Amino acid sequence: MMEAAERAILPRFRALAADEVEEKSPGELVTVADREAEAILAAGLAPLLPGSRVLGEEACSADPRLLDSLADGAVWLVDPLDGTANFAAGRPVFAVMVALLRDGETQAAWLLEPLSGRLARAERGGGAWLGERRLSAVPRAPGARLRGSMGRFMPEEMNARLEARLEAGAERLPGMMSAGVEYPMIAAGERDFAFYWRTLAWDHAAGVLFVIEAGGKAARPDGSAYRPAEAGKGMLVAASPDRWEMARELLFGGEGAPDPAA
Repeated sequence: MMEAAERAILPRFRALAADEVEEKSPGELVTVADREAEAILAAGLAPLLPGSRVLGEEACSADPRLLDSLADGAVWLVDPLDGTANFAAGRPVFAVMVALLRDGETQAAWLLEPLSGRLARAERGGGAWLGERRLSAVPRAPGARLRGSMGRFMPEEMNARLEARLEAGAERLPGMMSAGVEYPMIAAGERDFAFYWRTLAWDHAAGVLFVIEAGGKAARPDGSAYRPAEAGKGMLVAASPDRWEMARELLFGGEGAPDPAA
């Protein structure tokens, strides 16, 4: 991951030429750094596990049918540059994410912030580490207001409703526009929760395992488990199970959680 960062990402930070950035879909940017980092990661990861395959965000964006095989065997799922909009704008908030899946279940996760070199890693059943520090759920101060954020891409009516609830009952924090940066912040107790609507596998597979192994909770708003190979909408992530329940009540209350299949 550091090789991809050092060769493809860091040399282009705040140095992208105009023709090295393009819009691959409305509101979604891709840069030459994304594509080159993905190629470096693919070449390095596949030999580590004979018979495994590498699925990267840019390859899957170009051919969504590749995701049909996400639940088949050993798969390295790669987001080569999470937070591309930040990167392209010169904002220092972006990450590289890799998840190892077996038959659709995330077994290990790595989230690297290239500028600081900070690495978050987790193994299913083996805990979560931020740098050299093993994480566990951070106790919430009695009476403290929840601090959380919401992601983008929600239907307009839902966004307005949840914004009003969030601002009335919690301290609203700005979204980082990079799940690879935000998940470790939540796991470390720097934020209490985040709600995401769009839950693309490369954006969330690594982070969900990391938060859960750190003692937090990440699940669909109805409480069902997130599975990278299954399509769906909505993800509530929190630093601890009690924060998750509080955030769910705050955002959805008696209205019921949104249908993940919506």
